[in-house]
Amino acid sequence: MIKTLLWDVDGTLLDFSKSEAYGIRKCFQKFGLGECTEEMLLRYSKINHKYWQMLELGKITKKQVLTERFIEFFGAENIRFNRVDEFNDEYQIRLGDKAFFCDNAFETISSLKGKYKQYAVTNGTYVAQQRKLTQSGLINIFDNVFISDKIGFEKPNIEFFNAVQEKIGKFNKNEVMIIGDSLSSDMQGGNNTGILCCWYNPHNAENKNNINIDFEIKDISEILRILENN
Repeated sequence: MIKTLLWDVDGTLLDFSKSEAYGIRKCFQKFGLGECTEEMLLRYSKINHKYWQMLELGKITKKQVLTERFIEFFGAENIRFNRVDEFNDEYQIRLGDKAFFCDNAFETISSLKGKYKQYAVTNGTYVAQQRKLTQSGLINIFDNVFISDKIGFEKPNIEFFNAVQEKIGKFNKNEVMIIGDSLSSDMQGGNNTGILCCWYNPHNAENKNNINIDFEIKDISEILRILENN
């Protein structure tokens, strides 16, 4: 029987693309960089995704992610701007200004409060994630929150999940399920740890790396059916 749910935050409970667009545009305004168009946002998003994937593979550090993504982006857009650290600091704050929920996410986890142990497991920065969790009200639903900045390791690293186990107790692996949108971070982390994996896949992405998936959903509310059947 599943008793414990490990929830990814960005892209699973919260719509990261909306937070990203909001945060980047606010920073462009603050630093007088003009308009950040939809096309520019799409190009930035691809760059950002590439850097986070390299982090998950252990090829670069988080510090490199947070600065080099913007250096590459500004270079690609021919924007002369050398205050990258300041831009990133402001961006982390602005990411937490507003809560943009994925469909049925808040209603679903709210309905599960008290029935299951629920924890946030996220690779985001402490500043951004703490603000998001507070602004969204998720902080009041979760039994605890685990942010990679504080743990010192990123998902899918087994050390991240070992740190979670130290806080909440050793996993009975058939009783713990991770729910997330990322194959390389959430599902691979679940595989590394040997727990149940539920892939939130609203856009019908392909599992090209043969990562083991126990459940696949397109809407967060489908978790309720899985738990009832379990």
